[in-house]
Amino acid sequence: MSDIKLFHFNGPQVTELAGAAVQVEKSLQKLFEANLEALLGIRFLASEHSTGAVHGGRIDTLGLDEDNSPVIIEYKRSVNENVINQGLFYLDWLLDHRKEFQWLVMERLGPEAAKAVDWTAPRLLCIAGDFTRYDEHAVKQIARNIELIRYRRFGDDLLMIELVHAPKAARPIAPTVQKGAAPETSQKEETDEGDPYWRNRMGYRLSQASAELRDIYDAVQQFVVGLGDDVQVKELQQYTGFKRFKNFVCLQIYPQARSVVAYLKMDPSKVDLEEGFSRDVTNIGHHGTGDLELSLKSMADFERAQPLLRRAYEGG
Repeated sequence: MSDIKLFHFNGPQVTELAGAAVQVEKSLQKLFEANLEALLGIRFLASEHSTGAVHGGRIDTLGLDEDNSPVIIEYKRSVNENVINQGLFYLDWLLDHRKEFQWLVMERLGPEAAKAVDWTAPRLLCIAGDFTRYDEHAVKQIARNIELIRYRRFGDDLLMIELVHAPKAARPIAPTVQKGAAPETSQKEETDEGDPYWRNRMGYRLSQASAELRDIYDAVQQFVVGLGDDVQVKELQQYTGFKRFKNFVCLQIYPQARSVVAYLKMDPSKVDLEEGFSRDVTNIGHHGTGDLELSLKSMADFERAQPLLRRAYEGG
């Protein structure tokens, strides 16, 4: 059971607030679906989505995260329920029904969102009042992007969520290959000899960058990962995302411009902007998430960026 406790301070008096898990699974589901983007950075697509007569199942919640990755959410009704196996069944179904999912995205979020769906690393989120040690052990052995999230309600207006497990680095899904066809990609990509699943523009850019630029990129990545054990790394086609529950840094590399660019989820108005180093991109379109852009062209720039990267990790 979770050992997290919450206390209310009222002058000299300290009162412990009793935490509870919602017993009725449907009420928990409605709570999350109504606040999905605020809680987890996921756009809501569908509830109780049917997998058809053949599979005979219903996916609790379908969504699309801020990296345009498909997300399945399953809610655990009891400690003994094997929600992980159920979620894996639905994840395999989803990978076999990509067009159906993209139609759903188009109907709900529009054609641009449907076109942007990234199948690099679909996610399975299992949400429960608690997990057994067997649950936590099992997900470490499975080569899928499975996250275990524990919740507690405190009173009528407080909700705690805790990330119990998430892969340190998102595990990519190999593109599907149809007979007589090349591996599927969401966009036409440059290819790399010897790697039939080369789908990653970030990987291509890294291969074209100078040694100095790669050193800057590696230094930033290692620094951000080292900020905490809860940092997750997700390598996507256009950028690398670093997240806790949501992205807090997105990293790109531009060999032609000889710069590494980081987008931080921070309020630019609370930062002293410096020309050529930092700027407000709130209303400027860009890949990744975050309104503060940092342009790093040297190790000195990386050192200047470190306090801001730390602030982004801590919540801005």
